[in-house]
Amino acid sequence: MNATAASSAELQLAAGGSSDLDSVIEIMNAAFDDRFGEAWTRSQCAGILPMPGVSLMIARFGDGRVAGFSLQRGISDEAELLLLAVSPEFRRRGIGKMLLDHFLSQARDNGASRVHLEVREGNPAVIMYRSAGFALVGRRRKYYRGRFGGEFDALTLSRQI
Repeated sequence: MNATAASSAELQLAAGGSSDLDSVIEIMNAAFDDRFGEAWTRSQCAGILPMPGVSLMIARFGDGRVAGFSLQRGISDEAELLLLAVSPEFRRRGIGKMLLDHFLSQARDNGASRVHLEVREGNPAVIMYRSAGFALVGRRRKYYRGRFGGEFDALTLSRQI
């Protein structure tokens, strides 16, 4: 099956773990342009996975191809979306929204009343987050540092669930 024939109906979300890090890093490196400095390193991902309240969700097609992932953590009555990425070849198919909706549902089921995330100003995902009810609550100036020396603000978004 070619990539254009794949539909989100074939997509399954499943809990991920350290054995999925190769796929996570591959998608993250494809999804996040290195001129913005948004991608995490493999050691950052591996280091946070075993921490309490942290979970990884993998969006995988029936044939095994990984289309995207989200990394989140819950702390007390709050949850934070740490990372969400979709492989560029599978964008605009609702996969990011599916991962975001799952994060919100999981946070609610785990007792969170508020969720947070940070995103680079200008990242197209801001539109998805705003349409899901997230509002701007803060800004971190020059938070992201790109490979070529650029500095970019991070927007802190939040919403109640």
